[in-house]
Amino acid sequence: MKIKIPTWIRQRTRTQWTYGTIALGFLIWMFFLDTHSLLIHQELNEEIDGLEAQKKALQEAIDKDQNALTQLEHIDSLERFARENYGHKKENETIYIIEYQDSISSN
Repeated sequence: MKIKIPTWIRQRTRTQWTYGTIALGFLIWMFFLDTHSLLIHQELNEEIDGLEAQKKALQEAIDKDQNALTQLEHIDSLERFARENYGHKKENETIYIIEYQDSISSN
């Protein structure tokens, strides 16, 4: 049984086979084994995308905090913030905390 080899393969010289083998080895090396391979680049691009998303979230948090600081520059806003978040009160003032039935635990 004879195997028919296409003419474009049969007509190659030894030098062409050598160069072809070297080129194929070089491509395999560059795509998969090198430190600058496509797989490494893909991992780095995914990491860059994650870091950019984190940067965007942190920038939004910074903008939110900047807005809060801008509002707290006025004494009225600062006083309201202290009362609501830290329970501060003026002198000779009584604060009543009203809890609703649903907010009390049934232990």
